[in-house]
Amino acid sequence: MTKARLLQGNQACAEGAIAAGVRFFAGYPITPSTEIAEILAKELPLLGGKFIQMEDEIASMGAVCGAAMTGAKAITATSGPGFSLKQELIGYAAMAEIPVVVVNVQRAGPSTGLPTSPAQGDVMQSRWGTHGDRAVIVLSPGSVLESFHVTVSAVNFAEKYRTPVILLLDEVIGHMRERVELPEVSELEIIDRKKPTVTAEEYQAYKPDEDGVPPMASFGDGYYYHVTGLTHTYKGLPTQDAKIADELVRRLNTKIDNAIDDITLYTEHFLEDAEIVVVAYGGTARAAITAVKKAREQGIKVGLLKLITIWPFPGQMIKKITEQAHTIIVPEMNYGQLVGEVQRYAGMERVVPVNRIDGAFFDPDEILAPIIAAQGGSK
Repeated sequence: MTKARLLQGNQACAEGAIAAGVRFFAGYPITPSTEIAEILAKELPLLGGKFIQMEDEIASMGAVCGAAMTGAKAITATSGPGFSLKQELIGYAAMAEIPVVVVNVQRAGPSTGLPTSPAQGDVMQSRWGTHGDRAVIVLSPGSVLESFHVTVSAVNFAEKYRTPVILLLDEVIGHMRERVELPEVSELEIIDRKKPTVTAEEYQAYKPDEDGVPPMASFGDGYYYHVTGLTHTYKGLPTQDAKIADELVRRLNTKIDNAIDDITLYTEHFLEDAEIVVVAYGGTARAAITAVKKAREQGIKVGLLKLITIWPFPGQMIKKITEQAHTIIVPEMNYGQLVGEVQRYAGMERVVPVNRIDGAFFDPDEILAPIIAAQGGSK
């Protein structure tokens, strides 16, 4: 019997969270993310989990941080304006090393913008929205099935690296419906956070293992420790010590940067002989692959590199994959955000940005046109 189902991207995201072991959700409804909250409000109590609609997005972020400290796998979901409100506590979660997942189903902005039209305008906010230096993991699925699997990966990365993970859907993916066959939970790799192996007296909540990630005791397990957004010692106590501050901030970055090969998720399409490479992510990648196939029918050697992991930015990988290409085309539903990173690694002279900022989705022909223009070696 087929397991085929017709699912919406937001529904696949909610089911992926449950499959990954999420049992706590706190949020405040906002389109185009609301279906995630609606589904988890119904499903989590049936599994012994908790759903709380908070008074706003800031409180929602605080609630998921608190739940994660008790040992629960926790998630929240929002859209552009709500994502802006969550930034201070995303930074707190990074500093206090609290594993949570923040889903942002992007819509056109700035501010309340065009509710609820598609956009990819939060790429840089997801990287730099909160103050201070810290690495971040940001993932962006490009289909309904990927929404399921990438949500599982987001929860796994949060647990493995003890850090907040941003899941950037866009309205196209969140509200699109596709035929999918989801795997059984037993077929998935599910990662739980490391637990301490020492006594409560010996435990230091922020003393890292060799991978830079400290084991994490849950509140209620009998381990007593202090949690703060201030610079802190291994025991979590505030300090102004410059040496400790330097070590802590460097570790918050290197524990992610050193794991970039594990964290980087992507797919390659027709890249073997590509002289032109399209770099795309999220909903835009769907129009890009159609454009690439049309160009191939015309004999143009073009391929697609579809990024799923946006941050940490896989710059060295892009540099290597595109080294034989004379032109790199980067379509985005924004004014030009990730294209700057591509230019940083691949060089300004080869990179062509293609942008939509009007709340409308790309027609494949809008990406095909610069591909045709670039054939023969001219940008």
